[in-house]
Amino acid sequence: MEKVRIQKIISESGYCSRRKAEELIAAGRVKVNGRGCSLGDKALPDKDLITVDGEPIARVKKRRLYYIMLHKPRGYVTTMKDELDRRNVSELLADLPERVYPVGRLDRNSEGLLLFTNDGNFANDIMHPSRHISKTYRVTVRPDINDDQLVQLSEGIVIDGRRTAPATVLVLDKQVGRVVLQITIHEGRNRQIRKMCEAVGLEVARLKRTSIGPLKLGMLKAGDYRELTPDELRAIRTAMTKKS
Repeated sequence: MEKVRIQKIISESGYCSRRKAEELIAAGRVKVNGRGCSLGDKALPDKDLITVDGEPIARVKKRRLYYIMLHKPRGYVTTMKDELDRRNVSELLADLPERVYPVGRLDRNSEGLLLFTNDGNFANDIMHPSRHISKTYRVTVRPDINDDQLVQLSEGIVIDGRRTAPATVLVLDKQVGRVVLQITIHEGRNRQIRKMCEAVGLEVARLKRTSIGPLKLGMLKAGDYRELTPDELRAIRTAMTKKS
């Protein structure tokens, strides 16, 4: 039997993504048969005992893979456990028989489409910068927006010392003191939409993610979740392949 890199074994077990597994190994939290390991080390998937913080990882063949779409409500943090005891998304998935983890995140005051899985390779593929999977948001801003601000948002803005990639920005509704935008980006930077709007002088009153690539939130109610359909899985995997 051929040995496999430890981070790959961990990610394929569904414990976490490969990138996270590498961080755990570098932090000294992973052991193989009771001994510490380093990045690049290999093990036998069906023979060696691999633990994270003393907890054995489950074997792939004993796991069912889940691909979940959740409509995250506002007021929940995107973490499976919060040290400040705030409401977190794991509470909304408590009845799932397998442990899943979020693919990307939405900040506490944002809502909408959030993906979860226990397939580490799938999560790693979606989040990899080379994929550039599109993400679309419905954004309510105040007080108003002008053509110059629309151009800046579309062409790119320097935030955190780096210019954002071009975005697609549409005005969906415009009322006195309130504008509803649809913004599509192809990056996954931290709080990117909020920072883009703030950089051009707009206050974000509401932020909702409505799609990730071909996956659409649709009529899924806030706080509810469902598994992706086979057609949806094929569609998102095709989108990742085209972007690689």
